[in-house]
Amino acid sequence: MALTISLSHFTLPTFLYFLLLSTFHLPIFAINITNLLSSYPEISDFANLFATTSVAADLTQRSSLTLLVVPNTFLRSSDLLNNRSPPSSSSSNLGDVLRYHVLLEYFSWSDLRLIPPTGKLVTTLFQTTGRAPNNFGSVNITRNVNSNSVTVHSPTSNATILGLLKTLPYNISVFKVDSLLVPNGFDLMASETRPPLGLNITKTLIDAHNFNVAASMLTASGVEEEFERDEGGAGLTLFVPTDEAFSDMSSSRKFQSLPAEKKAVVLRFHVLHSYYPLGSLESIVNPVQPTLATEQNGAGSFTLNISRVNGSVGINTGIIQASVTQTVFDQNPVAIFGVSKVLLPQEFFGKNPIGSGGGEPVVASPPEISLSPVNSPEIFSPPSHLSSPPILGKEVSSAANRKKGIFLWCIGFFYLLAIN
Repeated sequence: MALTISLSHFTLPTFLYFLLLSTFHLPIFAINITNLLSSYPEISDFANLFATTSVAADLTQRSSLTLLVVPNTFLRSSDLLNNRSPPSSSSSNLGDVLRYHVLLEYFSWSDLRLIPPTGKLVTTLFQTTGRAPNNFGSVNITRNVNSNSVTVHSPTSNATILGLLKTLPYNISVFKVDSLLVPNGFDLMASETRPPLGLNITKTLIDAHNFNVAASMLTASGVEEEFERDEGGAGLTLFVPTDEAFSDMSSSRKFQSLPAEKKAVVLRFHVLHSYYPLGSLESIVNPVQPTLATEQNGAGSFTLNISRVNGSVGINTGIIQASVTQTVFDQNPVAIFGVSKVLLPQEFFGKNPIGSGGGEPVVASPPEISLSPVNSPEIFSPPSHLSSPPILGKEVSSAANRKKGIFLWCIGFFYLLAIN
């Protein structure tokens, strides 16, 4: 039967009634986990694993969750990175291990304090895949009544929560843990191991015939050995200026006058601590990328803005706009690309460079630099009132919508009291 509403009876109170009902169906905005994690160099390896799998896409329709992340220090010593098989055979296992770190429930500090000593069983994103037998897609969270420490248990592994990294009340919390959680039935040690690449970066550049200056600088600075030690794990992506780029550099005299330690920082500024083939660079999700220099100098510093410009990959440092000119080497886990200009960091060459009273004028629009992360409190310190991360589709949180709904409800309630 059709419902007919007479316009003559559609008074202001009726309108307010329908308005109040509409506030209980406010939209839920998607979580952009890649943008959120990119601001924290200490978890860059974990963030890169998210970016190179489909896990981040799995979270776009979820608005309430808790993410457990493993800092680089712990992740690089884990079996996940040291025994990763090639992507073609391990991508499913890798994705499911990451999904096991996504709790489908929002936990704040106060929520963790209320967990009983006997524990609380919490479902993870892995459970939703249908690949978790016998409900093994859940973890058990327990609290030690003496130390107040919180531990997350799987049938084969445990991880203790180290601290809070970021929170947006009622939407998402990100906690650091001291170990990787492994689902039941996963044996990372038994996976096929990827043989070491054993790449000689300097020889590769010399054989390419157009990177002699860069090869000489890598050898003289000693950072080449550092790069080659980092070939494993999440891999490396190097942007190497051509010989012409060095000869055309207007700041060559100032660059040559830098002390050795700052020259090494500039070389690290040309390297991403993750493997990105050309196709991945062209479609990169988060344009602002931390570099090896970021890891040593703090979040938000020494970042590169990578985007597709005029049919090629553009790289913006804030004062220099360069482009990828060729692929020198590409074999997982290392990619080496030639670039048209030397990537000069604005921290050394901008208007107010670090360690000097002046600098050269800005010649390119600065990239959007990620904000430095808030220092993580010790476990069970008072809850932090942190700014909202850039994880909501239209920069509007569902918490704000709930407040708006309550405000409109109050207006309607007091109006009804007034007319009666």
